[in-house]
Amino acid sequence: MRHVMSPLDLSVEELEQILNLAADIKANPKKYAHACDGKKLATLFYEPSTRTRLSFEAAMLNLGGSVLGFSSADSSSASKGESVADTIRIISSYADICAMRHPKEGAPYVASMYSKIPVINAGDGGHQHPTQTLADLMTIRSEKGRLDHFTIGLCGDLKFGRTVHSLIKALIRYPGIRFVLISPEELRLPDYIRDDVLKANNQDFREEVRLEDALPDLDLLYMTRVQKERFFNEEDYVRMKDFYILDKAKLALAKDDMLVLHPLPRVNEIATEVDDDPRAVYFKQAQYGVYVRMALILTLLEVEVC
Repeated sequence: MRHVMSPLDLSVEELEQILNLAADIKANPKKYAHACDGKKLATLFYEPSTRTRLSFEAAMLNLGGSVLGFSSADSSSASKGESVADTIRIISSYADICAMRHPKEGAPYVASMYSKIPVINAGDGGHQHPTQTLADLMTIRSEKGRLDHFTIGLCGDLKFGRTVHSLIKALIRYPGIRFVLISPEELRLPDYIRDDVLKANNQDFREEVRLEDALPDLDLLYMTRVQKERFFNEEDYVRMKDFYILDKAKLALAKDDMLVLHPLPRVNEIATEVDDDPRAVYFKQAQYGVYVRMALILTLLEVEVC
């Protein structure tokens, strides 16, 4: 039995296998329509989610399985004070696999220590979001044809952005990756990522404040929202939330084949006028998320489809 807490829980070879499986699922959905007949996925979401929770549920339903769970802590026994450890002990008797999102870093890991079923980290605070990273990698590989030798700009909330942290950890294992970290001083990448991940691996990166200064050099732009729920006071959030807005004028500075990704939801950091640009692939990215979650469920449940 395996759990997935971080992209690093999967080797490059295993990532490749999951992405290949996801691509086959996309091409041949009927082939997998009954792969998980009789299997149950528990979605334990202690904080709000649209794409991640529903894509996990869609993934399991697409595989012929069923879903149970809760969409907020208030609708679970956590509101009565039940611990994560006790919750997963119970859920292990009800389901075959679990996806957990929690506002506290490390909560899914705690669950995995007490679980009798595979646990997938569906986002823990500002820490990790491995299945979003799988969706990001599938998007890049499908749209660019490779996962190496490109320059990627990570823009916005790099301090609390768990999607950014997970993506960096995954991409440093591929050759020729160059990072441009675009953020205001207050939302810079945490030292434990900059020093312990980037610098420790001799990774090529630079930091910028202005998006306009970075755009001409990028093959990929990964936009993120400033996350209101991670701020301790409203004033700091209001001051930061409109720091970056990608519109057509800024996009004109970019390469003709640069891709724009976003883990979503967006607030106003990407103007809606950008949506029709062929370089905008963030809605495709959300669809790729269903395929990779299907592939991950099959992998962790050790289901083989001939």
